[in-house]
Amino acid sequence: MEGRCAVETWAQFGFSGGSYKVKILCGFGTDVLICTGTEEIYVFSKRERKITTVLLLPAAVNDLVGNQDKQLIYVACRSGVYCVNLQFLLHRDQSSQADASSSPAELKISQECLVVGADEVSSLLLVGSVLLTLCQRDASWLLTLYKTPKQTASTSHEEFGSFHLPVVSAVDCGAAESNRGPRKGSVLICIHSGDVEASSPSNASAESTVAQDHFHLEPLLFKLLFGVEAALAKSPVILCGLPDGRLCFLPLRLPGSRLRVLHSLEQPVCFVGASVVTETGHAQCLVAAGEQGRVVLIKTDKAGSEGGSAVAAFTEGCVPGPVWCGCMDKSCFYYSTGADLLRLDLSEGSFARESKERGEETSGMTAAALQSPSSLNVCRVIALAEPACSTAGVVQLLGVSARGQLQRICLPAGRVDEGSSKLPSTQVSRSVRDLLSAIGDVCERASVLKTVIKSKNQFLRLLNHAVSVSFLLMADTTTDLPIKEKPIRCHFETSWSRLLQKDSLSLVCFLHNSSPFVLERGWTLSITVSPLSYSSSPAGESSSTNFSFPFHDLRPGQTFEASLPIAAAGDASFPMTVSCSLIFSLSSLLGEEEVAASFAGLQSSCISLPLSTLTVDWLHALQLNSPTATHKMATVQPSSAAADSIQTFLSSRQLRCSGRTNRGGESAAKPEPEKYSASVWVSSEIVRDTLKPKKSSNLDTKESIRDPEDLCLSLLERLLSEDTEGVKMGCQGDKIALSTSVVHARGPNGAAMKLTVKEINVGEEESTDKEATIEVQIESSSLAAVCGLHHAVLRRIQTLLQSATEKAASTKNVQILGLRRALQRAEIQQSQISGAFGEVVSTVQRDRLLLSVYQELRQNPLLIV
Repeated sequence: MEGRCAVETWAQFGFSGGSYKVKILCGFGTDVLICTGTEEIYVFSKRERKITTVLLLPAAVNDLVGNQDKQLIYVACRSGVYCVNLQFLLHRDQSSQADASSSPAELKISQECLVVGADEVSSLLLVGSVLLTLCQRDASWLLTLYKTPKQTASTSHEEFGSFHLPVVSAVDCGAAESNRGPRKGSVLICIHSGDVEASSPSNASAESTVAQDHFHLEPLLFKLLFGVEAALAKSPVILCGLPDGRLCFLPLRLPGSRLRVLHSLEQPVCFVGASVVTETGHAQCLVAAGEQGRVVLIKTDKAGSEGGSAVAAFTEGCVPGPVWCGCMDKSCFYYSTGADLLRLDLSEGSFARESKERGEETSGMTAAALQSPSSLNVCRVIALAEPACSTAGVVQLLGVSARGQLQRICLPAGRVDEGSSKLPSTQVSRSVRDLLSAIGDVCERASVLKTVIKSKNQFLRLLNHAVSVSFLLMADTTTDLPIKEKPIRCHFETSWSRLLQKDSLSLVCFLHNSSPFVLERGWTLSITVSPLSYSSSPAGESSSTNFSFPFHDLRPGQTFEASLPIAAAGDASFPMTVSCSLIFSLSSLLGEEEVAASFAGLQSSCISLPLSTLTVDWLHALQLNSPTATHKMATVQPSSAAADSIQTFLSSRQLRCSGRTNRGGESAAKPEPEKYSASVWVSSEIVRDTLKPKKSSNLDTKESIRDPEDLCLSLLERLLSEDTEGVKMGCQGDKIALSTSVVHARGPNGAAMKLTVKEINVGEEESTDKEATIEVQIESSSLAAVCGLHHAVLRRIQTLLQSATEKAASTKNVQILGLRRALQRAEIQQSQISGAFGEVVSTVQRDRLLLSVYQELRQNPLLIV
């Protein structure tokens, strides 16, 4: 019927379905070889119109190529590559089946035909005397070259070269793969330059057959694509189409050549060929098609650059897919989608006519013209052989259907769609709808990618700031800068507060950012509070407490404030060590889900940058008493005062009972608890040279400093209000409490304490050379309170001495006398300690003796000058 294809079924194979790797190999006279992806290769005779022989291979067949001159076929199986002398086998089969039935003969191929021992070879190509195999090895594609022998074909072939290309992640095939089953792993073809003499294939019939897998490209396009050196060397070029979409090439005879990527379709390559053949036999267009319908046309554009020199033009487009198989003749690309067999006319006239009908100005190939191929109304074709053109101009295709039928498809002479160049309105609407949908998909993907790029840029900026802050703080650890000069520093204030009838001591932390960087998301201020010295608990648990304060957007010059409770009233675990550090966490910056997806194994990782380690002592935790405060406590908190009175009464009764028990009732306990004290002596000259007067008066500076009362008051204020190591008291108490040099206070353990600063003279009683000395005396009924406050005062005096200027001691004699008395006391105390541990005495007597030695050490200090 005119205008339609004529389909003739020639043979029926023993399989059905489209899940096999099917290939048709022609060029062996009237014989056609069909590979179905199983262990069988069928030999079909066109003359007899039947299957004459079935070749049984040891494993499933992936690909096959043939040497038409020597009548050899190379078969790639999973176990290796086999070489079969087809003419010898067919003659042997004809002689052995002279009297046999009409069923095809089965010939088993033995291991003697194995010529290459490579496993899982996906594609083969024969170029002259060179056999090329392509397979995947671990993380790379391997293209191997073997030299075929001239005489016997059954001997092992010698390898003389190999080329590697790294594997990239396979692209998604979408619905096409699910419809057609396993796809062919790769495609191999050979491209020759047009000025090279082609090896003539054997043409036993009147039909002219194009050499399969070999194409001749016009010299100019060959040079533009593969380089001048390959063109001058007249080297054939191997083109590889890979499942990841890459189209690679290799000049075969060019020294130092390597596999290089020519283009990427971003979907598995299922066909590569050349078309638009001129009268000289040179193809002007190189075509590559992907499984989902993406097609690239590569041709010469002589007006492609401003200078007028020719360039290689790559035109990408999409044809209705999926593409199951394809073949090419001189001007057309035939391919099957499973539902229909389509023809795409690649000639210049066809594309010019399509462009004119669409109203486009360009006269060349356009991507839009690729979307209107002609339907041949033949369905379920899964494999195509190279087309043949008869002398009458009829194009004949040889194909295999999904039902396992070998079919000859005859196309009518002339254009199939002649007289109907105008597209139907339904097809135009569908094309416009598809284009708009594709544009919407591209815009949506671009928007998503833009958001992802913006997010990653933001993340990199924050990470860069974090690294800069890390280097800045790490540089501070190598230098001994004061706390106030550090770019990022912490200082603390202590304050007492009352909540739910209970006093508690709070520590307020001030994190000041003096660096040029902004501390944004992901940063956390970590503060660890632990006693300076403590005995471990019976359970082995640590008594340290950690506080975390996340923050963000702390700009240069700003301060972050955080408050934390460190002790309740009655807690005597002082002094305390406070360690503060900055912690940067990726999970806080990105979120745990994104960190787990992008940075596996780093969910719990963080960067810790220490800032400073400070000490909160008894002076920081004092509650200063004043008449106003005493009156408030008596009126506002009667229940607390009553509780203190009851506690004092019970303590006295406990002491009396304890005294009767320990002494056997010999003597009664004293009604008042025993007082403990400790003293620190500092030279008045050091205090006068170091301190500035805190009390305003009408006297000049020298007279103000010489005033003993003002000197004692200045030292007392320094002890109570000094910012020691970045910690100071948040509230210094009423000024009435500091109007004299005697301060009454309550310690953190609740014990009453008295702190006295006065001037005394130190020296021998009979000597007139005495030194004016400032004495700081601590008194309390709590031994723990005296020890803790004594330790805090010594730390303040040590800080005071570090800022004092070095001067020659004017009280050398006084200091020598003080040392002499100290040595005498040390000898007596040593004998007492030795007696306490040497003699057999009770535990109570030993404790009292050691306590008296401790008191003597605290009450008779050395003079600090």
